Amino acid sequence: MSGTTMESAGELPALAPMAPGVPTIMPLAQISRSAWDGLAQTAIEPNAFFAAGYAMPAFGSRPGSRPRVLVAHAGAAGRPLIGLLPVVSAWSALRLPVPALVAQQPYSPLTVPLLCHDHAEAAAGALIDAAAASGARLLSLPAMTLDGPGFEALQAAMRKRGIAPVIHNRHERAALDASQDAEAYLRGGLGSKKLKELRRLRHRLDDEGSVAFTVHTEPVAVAAALERFLVLEALGWKGAGGTGLGQREADAAFVRGAAEQGMFEIAELTVDDRLIASGIVMRQGDRGFFFKIAYDETLSRYSPGVQLTLELTRLFAADPSIALVDSTADAGHPMIDHVWRERLSVGDLLIPTRPNDPIAAAIVALMAARRGTRRQLKALLARRKTVKENQK
Repeated sequence: MSGTTMESAGELPALAPMAPGVPTIMPLAQISRSAWDGLAQTAIEPNAFFAAGYAMPAFGSRPGSRPRVLVAHAGAAGRPLIGLLPVVSAWSALRLPVPALVAQQPYSPLTVPLLCHDHAEAAAGALIDAAAASGARLLSLPAMTLDGPGFEALQAAMRKRGIAPVIHNRHERAALDASQDAEAYLRGGLGSKKLKELRRLRHRLDDEGSVAFTVHTEPVAVAAALERFLVLEALGWKGAGGTGLGQREADAAFVRGAAEQGMFEIAELTVDDRLIASGIVMRQGDRGFFFKIAYDETLSRYSPGVQLTLELTRLFAADPSIALVDSTADAGHPMIDHVWRERLSVGDLLIPTRPNDPIAAAIVALMAARRGTRRQLKALLARRKTVKENQK
């Protein structure tokens, strides 16, 4: 597309020096770690996936992605950091040679920007302005929550600039209101009959051996538990499909790096010395994130994944520092949707960086067409798989 300052392949131009008071975009590695950590702790809407301890190992596992960060300061450069959003070019994220930035990194099911609680609207506006100053005509935030204070701040900033956003792929995913009594919550959601059946299955597990639920938080214990998680995950359907976290070198390097940064807690359900279910959990501010789960599929008759989720529900409900837990699951998840009954509205938020921009509108249309093509291909592959299985 002509008339832009973006490179032809969709990459960003060379960075200009930061001017006082001007929102900017800069390489991720140049951000002050202490300032980044401080902003993450005071963000109006927590997002552990954009914390430095997570984002840096995630991008580090993809050296060709050229990650940069939209940043906003309270006044001149060097003043407190009030806004931050890791981004890559549309070419890097989507292989689209268009002047757009995508708030995307490997393994991120949430793209809410980090916005200082006391300056959220100003920070949101500055991030949009930083994207515009880079030459981007569109800022894409896939997997953005649409019912939280982060979205409200972005909406207010867009209204001031006369910008109308577009939302694609709107859906809901499960979350846990951790302020409630766990047993009353589980009984209200699952029903007494289902909860009784799950207790019966738990008692049957007791017949197999000594059942224990353990949460590992210390670095050495987390590292050991992570290795057990990777082995268990590889033995299941994710391993069969080649999508387990430990099956590719880059994925394994990322997850171990994030663990070393203290980003993970790992919950385990064991029978004697046998691991039957494991979950990776993250915390940021007053929010928890249920990132990954693996379970022993040979013991599916005992519902080990559900049993672990019940224990995590009790754990979070007993913790007064946690208000909400994001399941990070797909919409309509067959397990978690029946246990956690709150819903987060999530969608792909597309923000033109200037009002009434035909170039931004064309990019939005291109992204919609690409998503539709991918959906059709996915459906075709699923049908082919079903036909092959029926022919066996």
